[in-house]
Amino acid sequence: MADDDLTPPGLDDLEAMARRAYDAIPVHLRRHAADVVVRVVDFPDDETLDDLGLDTPFDLLGLYRGVSLDKKDGALVDDVDMVFLYRRPILDYWCETGEPLTRIVTHVLIHEIGHHFGFSDADMEAIEAGL
Repeated sequence: MADDDLTPPGLDDLEAMARRAYDAIPVHLRRHAADVVVRVVDFPDDETLDDLGLDTPFDLLGLYRGVSLDKKDGALVDDVDMVFLYRRPILDYWCETGEPLTRIVTHVLIHEIGHHFGFSDADMEAIEAGL
């Protein structure tokens, strides 16, 4: 096996996985998330870690930052809704669990977009089960 076969997936690779996972979300939901920006970065920033009281950046695989649809009615929204996928913690989790990486990325993406809708964990699990 060549050394380059051991290269972990990069930001672009995870972004492509996230794009495929997003495209698999049912269209009736996806159209309401069209304005949500999905970003793949290596780690959460220090402010996020502090806000969430996390000791290590490896404790967070993804994050929704925005105002959920169930709370937007009449609310002034001054920023773009964003989903962050954190590459290094996702890769760490992948190595620890042995789960398929695409399944992990899909799970994290659906979970975070679910926050955009104001869904419960059970709602998000049902969506993911239907993919």
